[in-house]
Amino acid sequence: MRPATCAAVSDALGTPIVRATPLSGGDIHEAYSVHLADGRCVFVKANASAPKDLFEAEARGLAFLRAGPLRVPEVLAVGPTFLVLERIETAPRRPDFDEVLGRGLAALHRASPGVFGLDHDNTIGRLPQPNAPTPDWATFYRARRLEPQLARASESGLVDARLRRHFDRLFAKLPERVGPEEPPARLHGDLWAGNLIVDETGAPCLIDPAVYGGHREMDLAMMRLFGGFSERVFQAYDEAYPLAPGSAERVPLYQLYPLLVHLNLFGRSYLGSLQDALGRVL
Repeated sequence: MRPATCAAVSDALGTPIVRATPLSGGDIHEAYSVHLADGRCVFVKANASAPKDLFEAEARGLAFLRAGPLRVPEVLAVGPTFLVLERIETAPRRPDFDEVLGRGLAALHRASPGVFGLDHDNTIGRLPQPNAPTPDWATFYRARRLEPQLARASESGLVDARLRRHFDRLFAKLPERVGPEEPPARLHGDLWAGNLIVDETGAPCLIDPAVYGGHREMDLAMMRLFGGFSERVFQAYDEAYPLAPGSAERVPLYQLYPLLVHLNLFGRSYLGSLQDALGRVL
């Protein structure tokens, strides 16, 4: 960890750092297990070139998720170049892990924030994620999710005019495709298997959110995109908070956003998946 970051973390926590051990797994920030002079062990994310307010937005995102029953790490300190969280030790999954996750996610989604959007912008991965509220979900999904990522991909030469025309066709009929009207759900926003950990009791714990108020099928579609969640999770969710008719057919619609994000983050290897999902929607 950089000396300046060490000093800032130490000042924020009010105790010296004894040892900082690098951890693997992150592709955007540095990560450390940090032992403190007062005996605590904490988790630190650090990035000396982080965009302004990036870590503050993540801290606010974790607080946003605390409205639900699933555990999220406690924020211990935050600064322009770092975020300090409680260090969560892992244990084997408890027997009812999948049921707890499914029902907990349903309860989180039911805790509506009241708007489609959020009172501040944040990021998904290292990309900006605009969250200015709109009066309805179809408008938000088009204007705050699909259009900004499509524009970024177009400017980078990752999509051609033909694909943009296909998206224009989708936008014209999006209000009738997004499903029955529902209140905004409290979304994790980037819920793939890597953003779920198991705590010391064997229970699920959510990390690395990209939160906002949106359609609850967004989280569920993201969970299905890359796998890692059993069908029992989705069954337990539907038992607690039944999905509207047609939800299975809307999965590719709500996978378009994470696929555009991955296209912009990682390049053309995701173009085929994006084209396939869009073709299933049109």
